[in-house]
Amino acid sequence: MKSRIGYRIVIFTAALLFGILYSLPTLTDSKTGSKISLGLDLQGGMYMLLGVKTEEAVEAKIKSIAASISYHAESKDILIDALEFDDHHIAFELLDPDEKANLQKFLDEQQGLIVTVDGNEYSIMLTPEEIELTKDFAIQQSVETIRNRLDQFGLAEPNVARQGKEKILVELPGVKTPEDEQRARKLIGKTAHLEMMSVDEANNNRVYMMDAALAKSLGDRIVEDKNEPETRYLLHQIPILDGSMLTDAKVGYDQDNQPVINFSLDAQGAEIFGNFTGKNVGNRLAIVLDGKVYSAPVIRERIGGGSGQISGGFSVQEAHDLAIALRSGALSASVTMLEKRSVGPSLGADSIKASAIALISGFLLVALFMIYFYRLSGVVSNIALIANLFIIIAVMSLFGATLTLPGMVGIVLTVGMAVDANVIINERIKELLYEGKSMAKAIEDGYKNAFSAIIDANITTLIAAVALYAYGTGPIKGFAITLSIGILASMLTAILGTHGIYEYLMPRITQKRNIRLWFGMKGEAK
Repeated sequence: MKSRIGYRIVIFTAALLFGILYSLPTLTDSKTGSKISLGLDLQGGMYMLLGVKTEEAVEAKIKSIAASISYHAESKDILIDALEFDDHHIAFELLDPDEKANLQKFLDEQQGLIVTVDGNEYSIMLTPEEIELTKDFAIQQSVETIRNRLDQFGLAEPNVARQGKEKILVELPGVKTPEDEQRARKLIGKTAHLEMMSVDEANNNRVYMMDAALAKSLGDRIVEDKNEPETRYLLHQIPILDGSMLTDAKVGYDQDNQPVINFSLDAQGAEIFGNFTGKNVGNRLAIVLDGKVYSAPVIRERIGGGSGQISGGFSVQEAHDLAIALRSGALSASVTMLEKRSVGPSLGADSIKASAIALISGFLLVALFMIYFYRLSGVVSNIALIANLFIIIAVMSLFGATLTLPGMVGIVLTVGMAVDANVIINERIKELLYEGKSMAKAIEDGYKNAFSAIIDANITTLIAAVALYAYGTGPIKGFAITLSIGILASMLTAILGTHGIYEYLMPRITQKRNIRLWFGMKGEAK
């Protein structure tokens, strides 16, 4: 009777080869191929706790609404006067009462506004609910923006998560040098708030004789030049458009081979930009970034296509980081550093060493236990256990996952859970052999009888792991991921893999009928 190669042994062999192939770059620390990244607690890095100034998001919301009202009035030829705003409300006067219905229709389409009308005088505020929603969105947007910036910065698996009501936790594995730390902090904290504003050409020559209060009374604001702080511009307070309409930003070079940032606008931004430049040929358009004028070129002709350029004497790295900040989105509220810690790699080395000792010793003890109690069937279980470890490492390597200390605990825990299924199967087989079943029948029915118990135990654990991943943060997610991969891999290797090995070895098993050799039992099987 020849050994039979069934589909089970084929699938198990393919899974084992997959595990070995994709885990080798990680195990050999190769420079090529996908590898597992080490988390902050293992390789060291930087830990930061940030606070978000949510009031600034409310101010930005007010300014955005004021800009929308100004653009709508201009595009629909609605005459308004004395449009001004502060941190909490917007005020203006409607000069043409016949346009009241048209203006009211536009205001009704805006959500979360309290509109008070006294004759032709309008006063607009945000509802308390809208203020809270704006603050909450500012925190969520800050988390996503910081995460996107760090991803483009090139850091492997940064952990950015909301903590409490108005705080953000940032963990940066691998950031060890002061230069990288400073660059990361600068990129995280940069608001990257882009505005395009028109210069008040009628009053700009008096800018050096004005203070902020006088400028505000004219509906303007005074803004310094980024490279020459002594140079000031008087800009109309309501921006033409802002960075929310930006779709892309890339580093380029001008005719003098100096780094610049080329940007693109969405359809609405392109329309606004084109209309404004067409009506203001000969005037200046100031490009303002984070409250500083980077350039204020004279408009020579209508600029269509929704694209432009920012120049400002950048270095290549500054231009690259600024393009990242613009491309990933502006922070609607600035962030402040509440706490910062640097984690040294020595702690990680000790953790890796201790975890490796725990994993190896745990594996060896489990392997010896299986061989002592189950003889050759224990060897089969150990083969499945080795395959299980390879598959876990391979899957994590393939997706470039980050391994944290809790994740290593999850792998150690998986070793015990993976062999548990084999213990159940071997005990079911032994029970049937004690009843006098033949070895072939006992093995086949043993898998059937053990299947439901193994599936129930693994699914309940998998549900718990999914819940940990869904509601946990940082290291808890790492533990949940490794545990989940380990559970799925153990079901493949224990149920399918070992069954396939028994099928392949069945002729030898039935020929020798030595149940002590195969399952650690006394006597001879049928």
